[in-house]
Parts: sequence; structure tokens; C-alpha cells
Amino acid sequence: MIRKLAFGLVACALVVGCKGKQTQSDQAVETMPAGGTPQIDSSALSFDPMGSDSGKISGLVTVRFGYDKSSLDANSKKDIATNVDWMKKNPNTRVQIEGHCDNRGTIEYNVALGERRANAVKAYMVSLGIPADRLSTISYGKEKPLATGDSEAAYAQNRRANFVPAQ
Repeated sequence: MIRKLAFGLVACALVVGCKGKQTQSDQAVETMPAGGTPQIDSSALSFDPMGSDSGKISGLVTVRFGYDKSSLDANSKKDIATNVDWMKKNPNTRVQIEGHCDNRGTIEYNVALGERRANAVKAYMVSLGIPADRLSTISYGKEKPLATGDSEAAYAQNRRANFVPAQ
């Protein structure tokens, strides 16, 4: 009998002790109005999360690259200039430049090539007047293809720099 009483007292002490160690999320749940739901920001995203790959952001375009290339040709520079104009019209927007590759080559090689592509685009945008702190880069290598298959058309779609805006 004494054991059961001692066990009960220890259990109560633990419950009381844990009550004092609430996290902020625990406290938020307790202060929620009875029968209410938590406040969630339900405002729509300002931009398509696929960025320029979606084709739904007027004035922002994906830049294409040749096979095994990270250098910018005349078409790439024209597309980047279009994106620079877009960024100048949206001065509070930051952009992540994603470097992508086709599915040929090793993972390591394609990640490095995607990084060179993204950095080449960023450097050119900075030379056209976009502050470097408004641009970030990431390489996905061959991990996020737009097109599947082993044709030149699929390869060409996947060799790109995608622009994903964020406010």
C-alpha cells in the first residue's frame, strides 16, 4: 500500500514538474480561443514556386546552356538582360539562381557544372547593375529535370539556370 502511495506521489511530482517546462508552442495552444483554430497566414504566394521554369512570371525567363557549357552566349545574355530589367522593376525581390544539367555525367560533375552556370549568370547580372546581395545561387545538377528521356530535346530543356524569386 505504501509503495502505491509513494508511486502516486512521484507520478504527481513529475506531472507538476513537466508543467513548468512548456515550450512556446505549448503555450500558444493553451492561449488559443476555445473552439478556435490557430492563425495561419493564408495569403497566396507572390510568385510561382517553380520560378522562371513555370513560364508564369511575366518578364522572368530561364537561361539555356549548350552541352557541357557554363559560358554565356548572345541568347543567354539577352535573356539575362530581360531578367535584370524585371529585377529593376521589382526592387524588393531577391532571386535564387538555380543551376541545372542534363542527366549525362556523374552527380559530382553535374553539381559542379550547375554551380558554374549559376555563378556565371550571377556575375553577369551583377555587371549589369543588380546588387550581389539580391542574388543567391544553388546547383541541383541533374536532380531536378524539366524533361525526362534520353533525347537531345530533353537534354536541352534541362541545361538551364532557373530564377526563383522571393520577397
